[in-house]
Amino acid sequence: MFSNHDSRLHDAGSYRQRRVDLIGPPPMMIPPPMPSGAPPSYGRGAPQVAPPHMVGGARNGYQIEHGVGRGFGAGRSSGFSDRGGGGGQFGGRGYSYSGVGDRRGDGIGHFSGRSFDHGRDGGRGAGFGGGRGGRGGRPRGDDLDNISLPKPDFSGLIPFKKDFYVESPSVRAMTEQEVIMYRARREITIEGHDVPKPIRMFQEAGFPAYCLEVIGRLGFVEPTPIQSQGWPMALRGRDLIGIAETGSGKTLSYLLPAFVHVSAQPRLAQGDGPIVLVLAPTRELAIQIQEEAVKFGSLANIRSTCIYGGAPKGPQIRDLKRGVEIVIATPGRLIDMLEAQHTNLRRVTYLVLDEADRMLDMGFEPQIRKILSQIRPDRQTLYWSATWPREVETLARQFLRNAYKVIIGSQELKANQSIHQVVEVITDMEKYNRLIRLLNEVMDGSKILIFVETKKGCDQVTRQLRMDGWPALSIHGDKNQDERDWVLAEFKNGRSPVMIATDVAARGLDVKDIKVVVNYDFPSNMEDYVHRIGRTGRAGARGTAFTFFTHGNVKHARELIKILQQAGQIVPPQLAAVARTGGSDMGASGRNFRSRGRGGFGNRSLISGSNTIPIGGRRPY
Repeated sequence: MFSNHDSRLHDAGSYRQRRVDLIGPPPMMIPPPMPSGAPPSYGRGAPQVAPPHMVGGARNGYQIEHGVGRGFGAGRSSGFSDRGGGGGQFGGRGYSYSGVGDRRGDGIGHFSGRSFDHGRDGGRGAGFGGGRGGRGGRPRGDDLDNISLPKPDFSGLIPFKKDFYVESPSVRAMTEQEVIMYRARREITIEGHDVPKPIRMFQEAGFPAYCLEVIGRLGFVEPTPIQSQGWPMALRGRDLIGIAETGSGKTLSYLLPAFVHVSAQPRLAQGDGPIVLVLAPTRELAIQIQEEAVKFGSLANIRSTCIYGGAPKGPQIRDLKRGVEIVIATPGRLIDMLEAQHTNLRRVTYLVLDEADRMLDMGFEPQIRKILSQIRPDRQTLYWSATWPREVETLARQFLRNAYKVIIGSQELKANQSIHQVVEVITDMEKYNRLIRLLNEVMDGSKILIFVETKKGCDQVTRQLRMDGWPALSIHGDKNQDERDWVLAEFKNGRSPVMIATDVAARGLDVKDIKVVVNYDFPSNMEDYVHRIGRTGRAGARGTAFTFFTHGNVKHARELIKILQQAGQIVPPQLAAVARTGGSDMGASGRNFRSRGRGGFGNRSLISGSNTIPIGGRRPY
């Protein structure tokens, strides 16, 4: 019996309904033969219809069939069997399947599993590469780090204008005492000489009328602290370091000055690259920045495009060839475009590194250095980050000159005080049952985001929840871009209110009304913990974050207690005891899931197959 709370049953725009409306009932398909002549096996029942990104096998003429359990068939004289950690092979056309996106898996960090990469080296057979997404299972030496870009000639550069700030009379009238009080009230700390006064209203920034029109349409009341101080700094044309927590309005802090900057430069000529370059660590963040850029740029006739791996290169290349003033990119795909000479960075005079700390965490420093070497040294550079680790500071010292620095709140890592944090000390064996009880307690149709540490665990939790009747979908770095976009859309519009994710969604994911965040697995560092729970309690709303803390997380106990205390949260006695004893009194860890005797876990099925598992009949909500 279906629950009335499951909106997908009544929503004509849902995937369940679209499948029936657009393609009819799934036809009976005969799986293509395996090389041995035996048909591929399916784990449970008949093949299921895949999400939109895989339906019908429209891509490259392949017919794709999904099995719920252990099987996958790819047509056109090809066979594939996924029964665990080994390989499987494709006959027919040889594509290289190894890293999502562009060879290195743009913006996903360290890969350990299989994923898709239609790279340039897809030759006759196909192989599975582990590691970090090397092409066709090759050694990691043949990747982006070894691409050498030609050194540009920066002699005879034409000067450009970058100082556009005109202080409004109302800001000029502020006394030093008023400035000090305003900054103290909004927790603004500044460094650098000749720092401009903060603005208090949007009109004081001097932005064009179209910017103010869009701001008014979006319903913003006043600038956020980072915007209040960051806008005058950026408009001055000086290099800038901005440090503020997630959800604080950093994107508009650098985008609106970027539009002013572009408008003052000569128009693009044939073959010119962008004027503004924004680098982001993940595809999701890059796409969200692009969405904000379109809101403002469409009124100013300023073109922008988003360059990221995991998506077809053709449309991205066409945008670059046509000419765009603003490029938002992940490092790996941008280096690909530069190597292939689809674009150049000779005209970039405004450079932004968003989530700079995350890019370094993910190992992008060599790519960042390679990209920065292609940009004229007298550019304006802006670093935006939620934390300021030593590695980011070292990079900033090398590439920034005479920079302002603005910090919102404390430089110490701390959590948003509007988030109620609940930490539960349990064993690994208890996690899943506790998650089910928690979902029964908090689920009222609102959005719930569950974080796990590994891609395999992400699929396992999703599979189990769907079998138990929960409308859950998963997202992680081994899923292709179409599937990730679809999952995010289903989550944002509430058709699938439970999403399970790795840290690919810890930063840059801007969903306004997430009610609860669950750390099913504790993250590997405290920065990621703060970013994860920061997905709720955004834009002044309140939220709740539940964290399962186990024996394997003991080393983080003291830091977690410090963050809880700084945010005025209750420290559980069990957590305090763990910090004192080093975890010696905690129970032994066990398996994360109970066995259901249905082949659910231990079947190591196809990575993206978790989102195709039918939702079980025992629907709890």
